[in-house]
Amino acid sequence: MGKTNPTYRDQLRRLEEDWQPFRRALRVQYQEEFDQLFDNARQFADAAGVQNEMMVMEPFLMSVLLAQECRIRVLEVCLEE
Repeated sequence: MGKTNPTYRDQLRRLEEDWQPFRRALRVQYQEEFDQLFDNARQFADAAGVQNEMMVMEPFLMSVLLAQECRIRVLEVCLEE
């Protein structure tokens, strides 16, 4: 039987593990924001998985950018009101 590609969620989990030394080196005040980036990426995991990229970084970054764009839109609406 042929080998299957790891799922996006598996790749994302591995990416987060790989970046743990970076997280530990961050000041405590920034660690929560770092964790939020991965939470944002998991929020769009279904769409990223459909993309079926071999490299996890590109769908991860797109998911983070999309989450940031959503937050900006909400803040803009709040400012307009």
